[in-house]
Amino acid sequence: MARQTLTQRILQTVSESTLPKPLSRLFFRLPQLPPSMVLATLLNIALGESGLAAIPPTLAGRQLRLVVLDVGLELCLVLTLRGFIPPNLPAAIPDVIIKATKGDFLAMATRTMDSDTLFFKRRLLMEGDTELGLLVRNLLDAVDFSALAATQFSPLRVTAAARHILAQRRGGRLVLW
Repeated sequence: MARQTLTQRILQTVSESTLPKPLSRLFFRLPQLPPSMVLATLLNIALGESGLAAIPPTLAGRQLRLVVLDVGLELCLVLTLRGFIPPNLPAAIPDVIIKATKGDFLAMATRTMDSDTLFFKRRLLMEGDTELGLLVRNLLDAVDFSALAATQFSPLRVTAAARHILAQRRGGRLVLW
């Protein structure tokens, strides 16, 4: 049996642990911008230039929402030609909503379970524009998260990517809602 890396062990531990209900309710009440900003930054770094170049111009400006059911976390992102950014104001009804548990999202990210399998087992729910949902799914499937090195997420690179995202948002201002 192959030995697990530290990253794989951490992801497995996180996906198997449960979040206490009071903490889940707290996450649900917190502003969406900070976790959405973190996700957008990490996705843009992970996708790289080649992944971002695969975004069709017709889907630019479309909004998606990822809902982590067992955590009570909703992450809103807008797809642009330069990557993902958190929206200035999330839409009441985004173009696509993708729902799953944290374990299922992590299983997709680590490729331990296929998104099609999760979808047909009704553990991955998609509402709205399926073309956008499939594009996002294919973009994420193209990233081999296990091959990413820690140096790609150095504080300097993450800060630069976050600044780039903020510059795309309404004159670079940080708007909390």
